[in-house]
Amino acid sequence: MKHFVFLLISIIAGFSGAALFHKTVPVNSSTTTDQTIVPIVHQAAYSSPVQSNTATDFTLASAISTPSVVYITTVSANQNTNNWFDWYFNGNGNNFVAGSGSGVIYSADGYIITNNHVIQRATKIEVVHNRTTYTAKIVGIDPSSDLAVLKIEGENLPAVKIGSSADIKIGEWVLAVGNPFNLTSTVTAGIVSAKGRNINIVNSSFPIESFIQTDAAINPGNSGGALVNTKGELIGINTAILSKTGSYTGYGFSVPVDIVKKIVADLIKYGVVQKAFIGLEVSEVNSTIAKELKLSDLDGTYITYLQKGSAAEKAGLQKNDVLLKLNDKSITSRSDFDEYIAYKSPGEKIKITYKRDHVLKEAYVTLTNEDGNTEIVKHEVFSSQSLGADFSTLPKVEKEKMGLANGVRIVAVRSGLISRLGLQEGFIITSINRTPVSTPAEVASILENIRGQVIIEGIASSGSRAIYQYYF
Repeated sequence: MKHFVFLLISIIAGFSGAALFHKTVPVNSSTTTDQTIVPIVHQAAYSSPVQSNTATDFTLASAISTPSVVYITTVSANQNTNNWFDWYFNGNGNNFVAGSGSGVIYSADGYIITNNHVIQRATKIEVVHNRTTYTAKIVGIDPSSDLAVLKIEGENLPAVKIGSSADIKIGEWVLAVGNPFNLTSTVTAGIVSAKGRNINIVNSSFPIESFIQTDAAINPGNSGGALVNTKGELIGINTAILSKTGSYTGYGFSVPVDIVKKIVADLIKYGVVQKAFIGLEVSEVNSTIAKELKLSDLDGTYITYLQKGSAAEKAGLQKNDVLLKLNDKSITSRSDFDEYIAYKSPGEKIKITYKRDHVLKEAYVTLTNEDGNTEIVKHEVFSSQSLGADFSTLPKVEKEKMGLANGVRIVAVRSGLISRLGLQEGFIITSINRTPVSTPAEVASILENIRGQVIIEGIASSGSRAIYQYYF
């Protein structure tokens, strides 16, 4: 009997121990279907240089960030109304279109960050926050980064916490906060898939593309919304998705907050970004280029374009020189180069480390503005009510890059003659009836008074030359 009791106690103790063992195994323990066991000694001996964050509770980050994200609605002029009714009566039908997007409260007194494409061509902009609708004014836009700053009249608004995009790591958890499909305060989670992505979507002569790539779901309406880390800090502004359908398919892209901070500060202070120019463009070094240029390795980037008379040329740089560093920052891609220059302002001096004919060299370059000097840039916009458009002169650096002696850019299109002619924002008018134009006042004077046949020549935003013929 004693032996039986002892055996029974042993069996019960065995089952209890097994149950306790299964109960205390971590949920994220490594298990396989063939019951392979990883020796504990191997796990203890391995020390990772990167401290992983396995926390996946995003409630705190959501609670911190969602109050700072707003819903934006717009009414814009429809530039695709070229029927006879619009031509003769200025249109009373489908001459306006509605749009929407997201924005992020940057300061408690009402500065809002969004995408330029969200408010582009808008004649009316409203910001909705906590069921309150505010009329918004445009403080400034920057097509080169697809960013815009709005201002609403508000007090004690919940400004977003600002983080650092330089500190984020690939594989880190992030949240995308926005208003997809007109649904307010929607949060999706994912990881940082890549950094420094250049996807050629920014329609500008000098685009800044060094996107954070994430697999957090971003859909129409998320544009201008926040990408935040697990602390609820802003690390990017959601801008684009890679999709054949217009809906999310796995890839989203955000402008890094370190770039956003510089651009927003400039737009608030000056109304225009004080963009720094060095006067060169670069591309990645691959095996084909290395062979062509007789390079011994694939390090750095090489100069593909050098502007005549630019700061880079004056510093002694030449085409096909291989750039290795800007100050202490290693440059391995075009996005690295563009992002670093985007942080700078005209007048700042940087050291360039480069190679020429296998010899390591250094050059010191003072960055300039778009007109080739270091003064504060002030874009003067000429507005014509009768033409229904705003115009600006063309910067020196842009004229030289495109090989133009003159030109006037259309910066905004409302309801009016320019819209009915089918001319788009960004179009550069170089001549009217074979007469070169250099100032907005010239364009307005000619088009407001011309009669008969009209020939407008210029450069489309895509970079292609175009000629339009009309008869007034």
